[in-house]
Amino acid sequence: MRTKVFRVAGVTAAAMLALTACGGRGDTATTAGGDCQGQQTVGITDTTIELGGVYPLSGPASAYGEAGKAGKAYFDYLNAEKGGINGRKVEYLVRDDGYQPPKTVEETRRLVEQDQVFAIFPTLGTATSSAVWDYLNQRKVPQVFVAGGATKWGSDTAHPWTIGWQPSYRSEARAYAKYVRQERPDATVAVLYQNDDFGKDLLDNFRAAVAGSGVRIVAEQSYEVTDPTVEPQVRNLAASKADVLLNFSTPKFTAQALAADARTGDWNPLHVITTVSNSVTTLKPVGVENIQGVVSAAYTKDPADPARDADPAMRDYKDKLARYGQGIDPTSNYAIIGWTSADSFAKTMAAATCPTREGLRDSMRNLNNIPIDLLLPGVSLKTGNGDAFPIEALQIQRLTGDRWSLVGSIIDTTG
Repeated sequence: MRTKVFRVAGVTAAAMLALTACGGRGDTATTAGGDCQGQQTVGITDTTIELGGVYPLSGPASAYGEAGKAGKAYFDYLNAEKGGINGRKVEYLVRDDGYQPPKTVEETRRLVEQDQVFAIFPTLGTATSSAVWDYLNQRKVPQVFVAGGATKWGSDTAHPWTIGWQPSYRSEARAYAKYVRQERPDATVAVLYQNDDFGKDLLDNFRAAVAGSGVRIVAEQSYEVTDPTVEPQVRNLAASKADVLLNFSTPKFTAQALAADARTGDWNPLHVITTVSNSVTTLKPVGVENIQGVVSAAYTKDPADPARDADPAMRDYKDKLARYGQGIDPTSNYAIIGWTSADSFAKTMAAATCPTREGLRDSMRNLNNIPIDLLLPGVSLKTGNGDAFPIEALQIQRLTGDRWSLVGSIIDTTG
């Protein structure tokens, strides 16, 4: 595989709010002084922060590459118009792992050992991120806001340098379980899931959330990311005649399953897809008529909803994305997630007591209801003692026409 990489370097602009001066490494120092005595300053100076991200810019999950491009655009904007983060310009180096864990290991090691980055923001995917979290924690390198909802990013206590961002798959599965129990209390359920920690996390938590209710799982089919299609699995699930189809898959396979579902004749289940695969941009090629009534969940505002165009935060996002991310679809869910998570990183780093790896680690685990303008109203970043889940609230949404419509109210899955 040919390695894909892009970089964003800082440009001069006015500085943001000043951060408490705890020392920087200059060109050679690796630890801070003053109140931050002995803490790591690899990859950060008084004027720059070197970040490294690992995305699937190629391969079966390349749709997620839009998030990396939007993150780059955000840092371009931040450097040009806000002076970076507390006066430090962000130099953002992104590498391509093709959604292959061995390649994730190779590219992450290159970022840490050769490029000497300050932090990894982010790695994308459950299996891929899992392949490097031992390595990063052993080296005490922050693995910030992993792009994936594995429950372990927030529940594990042996990896303090790693944290997720989006609602965990436990939170997401609980939201779907609540919705299904309300809408179809005696439903039979068929499940298509990716045969890895991502798919199993969602399935296991949904199963736990419906235990003791009238909702029953009656059929399960898994697939591998190397499979050319999931149409055989969908045909097998259709034979169950289940009332609900849970489609716990990544974008390519979600689209395939929706297309296969449309070809299964008289089977018409309530079709539920995950937040990581619900970009309308990805779903539209299936045919708008074939995605009506599909259910998912949301925690960011929908950039494809014309009603959001009056929202000042959405207008600003689209304006800045057009200026700094030319060619990126502003209506893409992956783009808005990439931009919003980068905004979350900037606010988390700005709040750090020390401009060090330790300072960033402590800041990301002590977020006090940090507002992020593009999250849904009622959703903010909050972590603390015993709680390493930054976002634990989401809302059910249903496809109507070619856009999502929110259903009900915010579901808080805290605890």
